[in-house]
Amino acid sequence: MQKIKTAMLGLLLCGALPASAGTLADIQQKDELTCGVSEGTPGFSNPDASGRWVGLDVDICRAVSAAVLGDQEKIKFVPLASKQKIVALAAGQVDMTSRTTTWTMKRDTKEGVDFTAIVYYDGQGFMVNKALGLTSAKELDGASVCVTTGTTTELNLADFARANGINIEAVVFEGKKEAFNSYKQGRCDAFTTDMSQLASWRSTLPNSDDHVILNDVISKEPLSPLVRHGDNQWKDAVTWVINGLIEAEEKGVTQANVDQLASSSQDPTIQRMLGVSGDMGGYIGLDQDWLKRAIAAVGNYGEIYDRNLGENTRLKLDRGINSLWSQGGLFYSPPIR
Repeated sequence: MQKIKTAMLGLLLCGALPASAGTLADIQQKDELTCGVSEGTPGFSNPDASGRWVGLDVDICRAVSAAVLGDQEKIKFVPLASKQKIVALAAGQVDMTSRTTTWTMKRDTKEGVDFTAIVYYDGQGFMVNKALGLTSAKELDGASVCVTTGTTTELNLADFARANGINIEAVVFEGKKEAFNSYKQGRCDAFTTDMSQLASWRSTLPNSDDHVILNDVISKEPLSPLVRHGDNQWKDAVTWVINGLIEAEEKGVTQANVDQLASSSQDPTIQRMLGVSGDMGGYIGLDQDWLKRAIAAVGNYGEIYDRNLGENTRLKLDRGINSLWSQGGLFYSPPIR
């Protein structure tokens, strides 16, 4: 497997993959966006009871599809385990991934992928059975911890143990679902992943109140969709769809009022965003209604967050640092002009 991965990345970095007019043109020609998502993380990407994929990461895919193809449903979702995501992207199996992937220097510079824009600021934590009586991750000395192999999560766990002088047995699994199920079956004392995903997985437990998420946050985990390295036009298109959803929240443009604002707003920024003035769509190879369609399909960033992660969902995740900059958070879109 490692040899295949190395070979594919080598081909990509050397530009030896079959010639293409570019990802954007390829998607428009096949009339379908192929989007890599997780194997099932409630709140981010997970099939609902009817089998329809839902979640924050899924909505980003739908927004891109609406902007690029004019229809949020022209998507093929491809579930990918953590170790598969970069290989699948490099091999052309998917056009982009949107699956809780941490933006790191190594991935960005050495693994043949480009990050687009951050869609969630996360941090790694721990979930334990309440019966253990733990109040801090530093009390995990001698404990076994279920973790997904080949991820930043595994590396962070080792760093945390070393930095705090404690011994932790990392019990590794290929996929997050396997790691969580093993914790659920009592094979590990703790389960570690990003804080949002701990809340997500805990919500699936029939006895969720028996499990606590410790307050310790041991890493920075800025999560971003990925595209293949070297296709700047496609990277620009995905990046600016995400920026546009954030700008829409800043300007109060919603799924409900986007059409009305497109015809009546006198705000120059809103007019540029919604194609009334300027040539913003042309800058990224799209038409003038690209962002209007994306907002109409899934709403602005705040609406996406509230629908999938907010207080009226099972996860009930406070927005915290994922609020807009004007509300004390970190979200900020570069100007659309």
